[in-house]
Amino acid sequence: MLNKIIAVDFDGTIVDDKYPEIGKAKIFAFETMRQLQSEGYRLILWTYRSGKYLDEAIEFCKKNGIEFYAINNSFEEENFDKTKQSRKINADIFVDDRNLGGFPGWSDVYQIITKKIELSVDANGEKKPTKKKKRGFFGL
Repeated sequence: MLNKIIAVDFDGTIVDDKYPEIGKAKIFAFETMRQLQSEGYRLILWTYRSGKYLDEAIEFCKKNGIEFYAINNSFEEENFDKTKQSRKINADIFVDDRNLGGFPGWSDVYQIITKKIELSVDANGEKKPTKKKKRGFFGL
């Protein structure tokens, strides 16, 4: 098992952005997250939502077969102390619609994570997948 940690945003990433309402689930969002979990990835829900809006998002995800490793924390039972800790969470990968270039879609997210594919955008705005090159000792 990999045990890599993926922080996933809710509005605009798992669902269409209709905050404070819950938008329609993004195509392949829950299927992809379930597949990633089955492959050993740990998912953290990393969202701006709080209070009842956060509870609604968590319940929506549970109804769609996703329970998170942690919610707005680095791990499940983290006790945040703002005098000693940063609000930045510990994750290997962040999936968010506010990334540079926007949200590519869940099928691309899966390829990027599992096949180490990079997406570049050409002059026409088209996404072009390329396999990450392995680097030698001197970065060549």
